Amino acid sequence: MTVSDGASAPAVGAGRTGRFSWRMRMGVAIALAAAALVLFLLIRTGADDVMRWDFRFGPSFDRRFRTASAIVLAAFCQGVATVLFHTVTHNRILTPSIIGLDSLYVLIQTVGVAVVGARFVDNSDSILQFLLQTAGMVLFAGVLYRWMFSGRFASLFLLLLAGVVMGLAFRAVSEFLQRLIAPSDFDALQIKLFGRLGSVNTELLPIAAVICAVVGVIVWRRRRVLDVLLLGREPATSLGVNHQRELTIALVLIAILVSVSTALVGPLTFFGFIIATLAYQVSGDWRHRATLPMSVLIGVFTLAAGQFVLTNVFYAAGTLTVIIEFCGGVAFLAILLLRKGTM
Repeated sequence: MTVSDGASAPAVGAGRTGRFSWRMRMGVAIALAAAALVLFLLIRTGADDVMRWDFRFGPSFDRRFRTASAIVLAAFCQGVATVLFHTVTHNRILTPSIIGLDSLYVLIQTVGVAVVGARFVDNSDSILQFLLQTAGMVLFAGVLYRWMFSGRFASLFLLLLAGVVMGLAFRAVSEFLQRLIAPSDFDALQIKLFGRLGSVNTELLPIAAVICAVVGVIVWRRRRVLDVLLLGREPATSLGVNHQRELTIALVLIAILVSVSTALVGPLTFFGFIIATLAYQVSGDWRHRATLPMSVLIGVFTLAAGQFVLTNVFYAAGTLTVIIEFCGGVAFLAILLLRKGTM
């Protein structure tokens, strides 16, 4: 029930890589992520184009703090979800978006604008819509898992294939509806179809944080079982692990994390792929005790540093996630074409 790209499982006991242990590497990553957040929160470029420390707690700081909170939550959701997805699929060139949750989010937004108009977008950051969108995406994933895993020919490969097909169908319906709506409504819709970090509703952050905390505790308590899943179905079963049960639990947690991230900040197709791939390279340990937190820390550093540079160096009001998605697509193609089988 695994999907493999030919990459072999890591050797058991390979806890150190190079001169530095995974704990030392984790300490450096924590320091870099914290420094990037502090710079983003406390440095502001004034009217004279000079960057200065700004310790005033006003509307400007509140806005930056809201963005920083969204950065941490998005990095956590995408990093943990992608590492878990790579674990259960045994394929490091896949992303959780292959299940079709991003496409379902686009369809929900498009249908809402087509039926209600631009005011659907104006109210899309409300708590009710956030919960409904998250619940809808998790329900879709649950039905898909139940459908694919309850039959006689249950297969993870068929699950991924069904996710791809349904994702394409959602995209096709969305594009058709987008051609029918008014131009003004279409412009309003486009804002929601790209990842956004600076326009998150503050009221949604505590809800998303609680969900992430609960999922994080569950994942961390099961990290050793996830290490066993890396060995494959037959070795994991021989070691006493109920492979299908653990696979289903991991997929449900992935669906929750991706749904929360997408409903909170919008689609981030390749961001998780970037930070997970970097985490594998620099964590110094193949076990989840290292790769999971490292992917989150790299995600926080990437988003915080990128947002800081975009705001204070280039004075750009654009969307950072568009740049990240472009870089992620290039990295995906480079790894797929040039380094296949070496990840």
